[in-house]
Amino acid sequence: MKLPESFYQQTNVVKIARQLLGKGLYTRIDGEVTGGIIVETEAYSWKEWGSHAYGPQGAKKTPRNAVMFDKGGHTYVYLIYGMHYLFNVVTNRPDVADAVLIRAIEPLEGVEIMKARRGKLANPFHLTSGPGKLTKALGIDRKWNGKFLLDNEVWIEDFGRKTPSKNIEASPRIGIDYAGEDAKLPWRFTLKGNRWVSK
Repeated sequence: MKLPESFYQQTNVVKIARQLLGKGLYTRIDGEVTGGIIVETEAYSWKEWGSHAYGPQGAKKTPRNAVMFDKGGHTYVYLIYGMHYLFNVVTNRPDVADAVLIRAIEPLEGVEIMKARRGKLANPFHLTSGPGKLTKALGIDRKWNGKFLLDNEVWIEDFGRKTPSKNIEASPRIGIDYAGEDAKLPWRFTLKGNRWVSK
Protein backbone atom coordinates (compact mmCIF):
# COMPACT_ATOMS: atom_id res chain seq x y z
CA MET A 1 0.00 0.00 0.00
CA LYS A 2 1.33 3.44 -0.93
CA LEU A 3 2.02 5.90 1.86
CA PRO A 4 -0.87 8.39 2.05
CA GLU A 5 -0.49 12.04 1.20
CA SER A 6 -1.00 12.90 4.88
CA PHE A 7 2.24 11.10 5.77
CA TYR A 8 4.31 13.55 3.76
CA GLN A 9 2.48 16.56 5.14
CA GLN A 10 3.48 15.95 8.73
CA THR A 11 5.33 18.99 10.08
CA ASN A 12 8.42 17.32 11.58
CA VAL A 13 10.88 16.49 8.80
CA VAL A 14 13.27 14.73 11.18
CA LYS A 15 10.49 12.41 12.32
CA ILE A 16 9.55 11.68 8.70
CA ALA A 17 13.17 10.86 7.83
CA ARG A 18 13.19 8.24 10.61
CA GLN A 19 9.78 6.88 9.64
CA LEU A 20 10.83 6.37 6.01
CA LEU A 21 13.37 3.73 7.06
CA GLY A 22 12.01 0.30 6.22
CA LYS A 23 9.56 1.63 3.63
CA GLY A 24 9.83 0.68 -0.05
CA LEU A 25 10.87 3.09 -2.83
CA TYR A 26 9.83 2.07 -6.36
CA THR A 27 9.87 3.35 -9.92
CA ARG A 28 7.99 2.12 -12.98
CA ILE A 29 9.61 2.77 -16.37
CA ASP A 30 8.17 1.28 -19.57
CA GLY A 31 6.19 -1.14 -17.44
CA GLU A 32 9.25 -2.38 -15.52
CA VAL A 33 9.25 -1.93 -11.74
CA THR A 34 12.44 -1.54 -9.74
CA GLY A 35 12.85 -0.72 -6.10
CA GLY A 36 13.91 -1.63 -2.63
CA ILE A 37 13.79 -0.97 1.09
CA ILE A 38 14.88 2.48 2.27
CA VAL A 39 17.83 1.98 4.62
CA GLU A 40 19.35 5.49 4.82
CA THR A 41 17.84 8.99 4.89
CA GLU A 42 18.77 12.58 5.75
CA ALA A 43 16.43 15.32 6.94
CA TYR A 44 16.67 18.91 5.66
CA SER A 45 14.72 21.84 7.12
CA TRP A 46 14.51 25.27 5.51
CA LYS A 47 15.53 26.67 8.91
CA GLU A 48 19.10 25.32 8.77
CA TRP A 49 22.13 25.92 6.56
CA GLY A 50 22.18 22.41 5.12
CA SER A 51 18.98 23.01 3.16
CA HIS A 52 18.82 24.31 -0.41
CA ALA A 53 15.95 26.51 0.77
CA TYR A 54 17.79 28.16 3.65
CA GLY A 55 17.85 31.94 3.75
CA PRO A 56 18.81 34.22 6.67
CA GLN A 57 15.50 36.08 6.32
CA GLY A 58 13.40 32.96 5.68
CA ALA A 59 13.10 30.22 3.10
CA LYS A 60 14.60 31.23 -0.25
CA LYS A 61 12.86 30.06 -3.43
CA THR A 62 14.92 29.58 -6.59
CA PRO A 63 14.29 27.88 -9.95
CA ARG A 64 16.30 24.89 -8.70
CA ASN A 65 14.48 24.34 -5.41
CA ALA A 66 10.98 25.58 -6.35
CA VAL A 67 9.35 22.16 -5.91
CA MET A 68 10.40 22.18 -2.24
CA PHE A 69 7.73 24.83 -1.71
CA ASP A 70 4.96 22.51 -2.97
CA LYS A 71 2.86 20.49 -0.57
CA GLY A 72 4.47 17.39 0.87
CA GLY A 73 4.34 14.31 -1.35
CA HIS A 74 6.30 15.54 -4.38
CA THR A 75 9.79 14.62 -5.49
CA TYR A 76 12.78 16.96 -5.53
CA VAL A 77 15.54 15.74 -7.84
CA TYR A 78 18.70 17.72 -8.48
CA LEU A 79 22.13 17.23 -10.03
CA ILE A 80 25.39 17.49 -8.08
CA TYR A 81 28.98 17.55 -9.35
CA GLY A 82 27.51 17.61 -12.86
CA MET A 83 26.99 13.84 -12.77
CA HIS A 84 24.86 12.51 -9.89
CA TYR A 85 21.11 12.94 -9.45
CA LEU A 86 19.82 12.97 -5.89
CA PHE A 87 16.27 11.98 -4.96
CA ASN A 88 14.40 13.81 -2.20
CA VAL A 89 10.91 13.60 -0.76
CA VAL A 90 9.25 16.99 -0.21
CA THR A 91 7.46 17.19 3.15
CA ASN A 92 5.30 19.53 5.23
CA ARG A 93 2.69 22.07 4.07
CA PRO A 94 2.90 24.31 0.98
CA ASP A 95 5.60 27.01 1.29
CA VAL A 96 7.36 25.16 4.12
CA ALA A 97 10.41 23.91 2.23
CA ASP A 98 11.42 20.72 4.05
CA ALA A 99 12.68 17.56 2.36
CA VAL A 100 14.19 14.14 3.05
CA LEU A 101 17.10 12.87 0.96
CA ILE A 102 16.93 9.14 0.26
CA ARG A 103 20.55 8.01 0.47
CA ALA A 104 20.38 4.22 0.08
CA ILE A 105 18.01 1.33 -0.51
CA GLU A 106 18.33 -2.43 -0.19
CA PRO A 107 17.37 -3.88 -3.61
CA LEU A 108 14.15 -5.86 -3.59
CA GLU A 109 12.52 -5.88 -7.04
CA GLY A 110 13.90 -5.65 -10.57
CA VAL A 111 17.45 -6.31 -9.40
CA GLU A 112 18.72 -7.44 -12.81
CA ILE A 113 17.30 -4.29 -14.40
CA MET A 114 19.08 -2.18 -11.81
CA LYS A 115 22.34 -4.03 -12.45
CA ALA A 116 22.04 -3.34 -16.18
CA ARG A 117 21.54 0.37 -15.52
CA ARG A 118 24.52 0.54 -13.18
CA GLY A 119 26.96 -1.55 -15.21
CA LYS A 120 29.71 -3.75 -13.84
CA LEU A 121 30.45 -3.23 -10.15
CA ALA A 122 33.48 -4.24 -8.11
CA ASN A 123 31.26 -4.73 -5.06
CA PRO A 124 27.65 -5.98 -5.40
CA PHE A 125 26.63 -3.87 -2.39
CA HIS A 126 27.50 -0.74 -4.37
CA LEU A 127 24.39 -1.23 -6.51
CA THR A 128 22.23 1.17 -4.49
CA SER A 129 24.40 2.11 -1.48
CA GLY A 130 24.50 5.85 -2.02
CA PRO A 131 22.22 8.62 -3.28
CA GLY A 132 23.70 8.84 -6.78
CA LYS A 133 23.90 5.06 -7.11
CA LEU A 134 20.27 4.44 -6.22
CA THR A 135 18.95 7.05 -8.66
CA LYS A 136 20.91 5.50 -11.52
CA ALA A 137 19.71 2.03 -10.54
CA LEU A 138 16.09 3.22 -10.38
CA GLY A 139 16.31 5.21 -13.63
CA ILE A 140 15.77 8.57 -11.94
CA ASP A 141 17.08 11.80 -13.44
CA ARG A 142 16.08 15.48 -13.42
CA LYS A 143 12.93 14.68 -15.42
CA TRP A 144 11.60 13.04 -12.25
CA ASN A 145 11.65 16.35 -10.39
CA GLY A 146 8.16 17.35 -9.22
CA LYS A 147 6.54 13.91 -9.56
CA PHE A 148 3.69 13.13 -7.15
CA LEU A 149 4.35 10.12 -4.93
CA LEU A 150 0.78 8.85 -5.11
CA ASP A 151 0.96 8.41 -8.88
CA ASN A 152 2.32 5.29 -10.58
CA GLU A 153 5.74 6.40 -11.83
CA VAL A 154 7.48 6.67 -8.47
CA TRP A 155 6.02 5.87 -5.07
CA ILE A 156 6.81 4.73 -1.54
CA GLU A 157 5.23 1.58 -0.13
CA ASP A 158 4.18 1.01 3.46
CA PHE A 159 4.78 -2.64 4.35
CA GLY A 160 2.69 -2.31 7.50
CA ARG A 161 5.52 -2.65 9.96
CA LYS A 162 7.29 -0.10 12.13
CA THR A 163 11.07 0.05 12.46
CA PRO A 164 11.99 -0.14 16.18
CA SER A 165 14.07 2.77 17.49
CA LYS A 166 16.74 0.31 18.64
CA ASN A 167 17.34 -0.58 14.97
CA ILE A 168 17.94 3.03 13.90
CA GLU A 169 21.25 4.88 14.12
CA ALA A 170 21.44 8.69 14.01
CA SER A 171 24.56 10.57 12.89
CA PRO A 172 25.57 13.86 11.20
CA ARG A 173 24.68 14.27 7.54
CA ILE A 174 27.30 13.66 4.86
CA GLY A 175 29.01 16.22 2.63
CA ILE A 176 27.59 19.43 4.07
CA ASP A 177 30.61 20.98 5.78
CA TYR A 178 29.45 24.34 4.36
CA ALA A 179 26.56 24.24 6.86
CA GLY A 180 28.79 25.12 9.81
CA GLU A 181 27.30 24.13 13.15
CA ASP A 182 24.21 22.76 11.40
CA ALA A 183 26.43 20.11 9.79
CA LYS A 184 26.69 18.50 13.24
CA LEU A 185 22.95 17.91 13.56
CA PRO A 186 22.30 14.13 13.91
CA TRP A 187 19.82 14.10 11.05
CA ARG A 188 21.17 11.15 9.07
CA PHE A 189 19.32 7.94 9.84
CA THR A 190 20.36 4.40 8.93
CA LEU A 191 19.15 0.88 9.60
CA LYS A 192 21.68 -0.52 12.04
CA GLY A 193 23.95 -3.14 10.50
CA ASN A 194 22.43 -2.98 7.01
CA ARG A 195 25.02 -3.78 4.33
CA TRP A 196 23.49 -1.38 1.78
CA VAL A 197 24.05 1.76 3.84
CA SER A 198 26.46 4.15 2.08
CA LYS A 199 30.04 4.21 3.35
